[in-house]
Amino acid sequence: MNRYAMAAIYTFEMARTRRTLMQSVISPVLSTTLYFIVFGAAIGTRIPEIDGVSYGAYIVPGLIMLSLLTQSVSNASFGIYFPRFTGTIYELLSAPVSYLEIVIGYAGAAATKSALLGLIILATAALFVPLHIAHPVWMLLFLALTAITFSLLGFIIGIWADGFEKLQMVPLLFLTPLAFLGGTFYSINMLPPFWRTVTLFNPVVYLVSGFRWSFYGQGDVSVAISLAMTLGFLVLFVAMIAWIFRTGYRLKT
Repeated sequence: MNRYAMAAIYTFEMARTRRTLMQSVISPVLSTTLYFIVFGAAIGTRIPEIDGVSYGAYIVPGLIMLSLLTQSVSNASFGIYFPRFTGTIYELLSAPVSYLEIVIGYAGAAATKSALLGLIILATAALFVPLHIAHPVWMLLFLALTAITFSLLGFIIGIWADGFEKLQMVPLLFLTPLAFLGGTFYSINMLPPFWRTVTLFNPVVYLVSGFRWSFYGQGDVSVAISLAMTLGFLVLFVAMIAWIFRTGYRLKT
């Protein structure tokens, strides 16, 4: 394992965050803060409690997960796409660096940035609503697993995309709608039986539910199922990346 190569890629990607601080950190934190102000402070005062939790506090895990999903994908996809766009990816592929080390460097940096952003948003939320984390270890576990899993998805998208438009297509057209319809702002138990069954086919439901369980000890689905789904996505994306490097998809052309 070439630790120096992984450290070089990781450090370079983390340094890019400092150069784009407004886009990488400040902008998503401000956007999520607006959600807290509008839904938590303004609308939340007119909505009764959900499962014994005030509405402002109830939406915090969902909003953190929404930001975590989109930022993990965006950070990782841009990180690997830009070397492809400039042609420097070939220098990396010809260097004595294994595919595993490349993935760890890029996806690890993206996951780190997203997890730190999630913790910043959590600290910001505490300024607006009272928070209680019933299972802090599980909260950090779900935070880390989700950041890593969707950073791997972002890595795949960065390899697949052949233009900057495609980098934004998956987060904007798929992830964000799935997050909004996956229990970010409500409990799926509030839906009619038919639509609740349909919603269970939304994979984001399991991510949000597991993360919310770590806060309040209750979720829309079993925490064991949420954890299993998260690990299932992780295994799936690892397998897809292994196939990409084995076949040279979008890398050798």
